[in-house]
Amino acid sequence: MAEVVLRGVWKRFGEVVAVRDMNLHVKDGEFMILLGPSGCGKTTTLRMIAGLEEPTKGQIYIGDKLVADPEKGVFVPPRDRDIAMVFQSYALYPHMTVYDNIAFPLKLRKVPKQEIDRRVREVAEMLGLTELLNRKPRELSGGQKQRVALGRAIVRKPKVFLMDEPLSNLDAKLRVKMRAELKKLQRQLGVTTIYVTHDQVEAMTMGDRIAVINQGVLQQVGTPDEVYDRPANTFVAGFIGSPPMNFMDATITEDGFADFGEFRLKLLPEHVEVLRDKNLLGRDVIFGIRPEDIYDAMFAQVKVPGENMVRAMVEIIENLGSEKIVHLRVGGITFLGSFRSESKVREGQEVDVVFDMRKAHIFERKSGKAIF
Repeated sequence: MAEVVLRGVWKRFGEVVAVRDMNLHVKDGEFMILLGPSGCGKTTTLRMIAGLEEPTKGQIYIGDKLVADPEKGVFVPPRDRDIAMVFQSYALYPHMTVYDNIAFPLKLRKVPKQEIDRRVREVAEMLGLTELLNRKPRELSGGQKQRVALGRAIVRKPKVFLMDEPLSNLDAKLRVKMRAELKKLQRQLGVTTIYVTHDQVEAMTMGDRIAVINQGVLQQVGTPDEVYDRPANTFVAGFIGSPPMNFMDATITEDGFADFGEFRLKLLPEHVEVLRDKNLLGRDVIFGIRPEDIYDAMFAQVKVPGENMVRAMVEIIENLGSEKIVHLRVGGITFLGSFRSESKVREGQEVDVVFDMRKAHIFERKSGKAIF
């Protein structure tokens, strides 16, 4: 097992900066998710850890071994980093059986045949592939192919697993099943794992911690609860969560309200104190609140007109069975609420909605940095 450390890592492709000053510490045995939109630099970061790309600047350690440092002329090739990669495309050899695909990396290392057989069958049993060992990849389903790709990585017993969107080719139902299998497998093996995805549901359900990346810059590192409940900025707040967080321009009044022009909401005393300490009373800010923290007033325990309750027009309702995503409008301000399935709201009608001000977030208008 091994920790993975990136110190001041940059990657440039000509004039394009793909990764900017990345500092990341992946703990021994941790399941770390690299999360961000397409083109944000997460796969480039993974490829630098693997040795498939050389950093322009900075240092990369796997365990206590320095594997990349351009200034010192250090660049350890992938084969000597004791890592195993699992790709989106499976990358199986079509002419080989499942047994031979899994055994291939051991054969390259000239492991004795008896040891190869023992380890292949051990991994096949772990992944439920024992009955498939004599099949070719064309005879397998997508989920089975992905398990073979995992088996080929596991059989080597590497220090680190690197996974680049390995579930994105699977259908939705199989993806859910494989998420659970992967997490259980990683717990069982205890191998440090770095997993790249753009799917925030995968990140939230699988990772011990999540590193959120945007435009090559690390935005926040934290547990799923930390990045969800205490996002560092508007990008993280908007990227994590489905539906995404509502953002509204507001002015913080001297008497402790967030004033949106069309309506006002009373902030908690402790929040007002934070804003006063930061000299933000009377200033323009971004107010954020998640849809699930906006309720149909019929089901709200605490509602105070003029403080946490406003009347809004229902524009669209997305009925998901277990909940209703309701598109709401107050004058020119629009936002989403996530209502209980029992709510009787109808499109085109007005409804009283309650904001749970305990869950409110305030961000700086210019930088997008979280105040709370």
